[in-house]
Amino acid sequence: MEKIWFKSYPADVPHEIDPDYYPSLVELFLTSCKKYHNLPAFSNMGTSLSYGQLDKLTRDFAAYLQQELKLKKGDRFAIMLPNLLQYPVALFGALRAGLIVVNVNPLYTPRELIHQLNDAGVSTLLVLENFAHTVEASQPSLSLKHILITKVGDLFPFLKASLVNFALKYVKKAIKPYSLPTLSFKHALLAGSHCQFEPVSVSGTDIAVLQYTGGTTGVAKGAMLTHRNLVANVMQNTAWISPFMKAGQEVIITAIPLYHIFSLTANCLTFLAMGALDVLITNPKDIPGFVKFISKIKFSTFTGVNTLFNALLNNSQFKQCDFSRMRLTLGGGMAVKKSVAERWQAVTGKPLLEAYGLTETSPAVTINPLNLHSFNGTVGLPVPSTDISVRDDNNQELGVNQIGELWVRGPQVMRGYWNNPEETAKVFMPDGWLKTGDIAQITEKGFVKLIDRKKEMILVSGFNVYPNEVEEVLSAHPKILEVGVVGVPDAQSGEAIKAFIVKKDPSLTKEEILRFCREQLTGYKIPHRIEFRDQLPKTPVGKILRRELAHL
Repeated sequence: MEKIWFKSYPADVPHEIDPDYYPSLVELFLTSCKKYHNLPAFSNMGTSLSYGQLDKLTRDFAAYLQQELKLKKGDRFAIMLPNLLQYPVALFGALRAGLIVVNVNPLYTPRELIHQLNDAGVSTLLVLENFAHTVEASQPSLSLKHILITKVGDLFPFLKASLVNFALKYVKKAIKPYSLPTLSFKHALLAGSHCQFEPVSVSGTDIAVLQYTGGTTGVAKGAMLTHRNLVANVMQNTAWISPFMKAGQEVIITAIPLYHIFSLTANCLTFLAMGALDVLITNPKDIPGFVKFISKIKFSTFTGVNTLFNALLNNSQFKQCDFSRMRLTLGGGMAVKKSVAERWQAVTGKPLLEAYGLTETSPAVTINPLNLHSFNGTVGLPVPSTDISVRDDNNQELGVNQIGELWVRGPQVMRGYWNNPEETAKVFMPDGWLKTGDIAQITEKGFVKLIDRKKEMILVSGFNVYPNEVEEVLSAHPKILEVGVVGVPDAQSGEAIKAFIVKKDPSLTKEEILRFCREQLTGYKIPHRIEFRDQLPKTPVGKILRRELAHL
């Protein structure tokens, strides 16, 4: 397709970027640390790390990983943390040591954790003490060589750290007992400061991150994102936003977990390249506490998902925040509702712009121009150096305003799925196009409208849930005969999971099912809507018809 979207580009946004501008994420990181040495880089709960301090801490951590743990280039290092200062230290320390980072949701159940760590071949795990009990429950089925434990206050000043850690353990009782052969993150930094660091040669083709996604089957697969993929997406993002922002002066609120690809690239990497201050929110679900905290900050950028925006707007104190410096609010991860976007602009005075991406594309594919004055109901224009195409079921390209599957090609597209050539072949065409599985159309001005999502996927508050996984768990219950899982509209989370169940044992109750699910599934994957039926609709060969269930 002719690149008709260029005619809608803001004047100062280039059509192409150089994906090799930085040889690796390490070079990007070191460049920012040198250029913005004395500026604050990350802050959390009122404690900040400057770019210079971040440089020193990541060097020390990398040296520890090399010299004490004997990790080598290409070894997989998993980070199981919420948004804390420890995350960027661990991330960039591991990358400097030449390791491959595996992002892990700290809310995973043992079953989910075991699959991901074993599939990735993780040798070393860094986990917050609050979630160590999950690792303990998983340990017999894991092949970990090293487990590093950190506490929430480990990078806070001594007195503050002592108070925070004491309160979490003894007042809030947020830390369950555990017994593991672990190493201390704090000790690692101290020991690393006395170790010699040997810089590792890292190229753009080396894998930087294994980012797990359900893909199209529900079996979690690791998208291999290379240094070049992620550098390219950072360059695309900065090319898009830098004409409207000032290097070294931006303050971004990061409420989306950094283990999520949207937050990792858009917030952490892109704004680090611009010398911004990244304010990490550890528990955004505490909306009153969240609002109270950001009311003291003059922030310029805010990213989030529709459910977060909606929750903030429903807090009476949110309108009291200072929006005078805010230049950008970006929504991704799930569809932004028009009503939420309009309320956001009414309260903040600034438009809520929508973007679109995939784990497999590092993730940005399209972003709305920053010179828009209001929400337009599209996910924006392809970012520089990105080709898009809409295809029919025969892979033939369709024209303007025609509806079909969206294909993407560009330097941000992943190498493939880790150790999974079969699934890689399903989504890649020989000429490099990635089949997204999303249904879309391209307008006359080049804007992309999403019509539908991957056929079977359920999107709960921005997180992908695949029916196969939930059905597999439920099918293991001894009192369940058959089960079908679908997504249904929900005002709070966009979609909710609904399970249609045929009982094997008449005594089965909803409460019993929920208890079972809590042991096997992360919270957002649990089907809180359950309907018992005598039978489920099926195809002639016995496959449950989810489409029919969705309309029951």
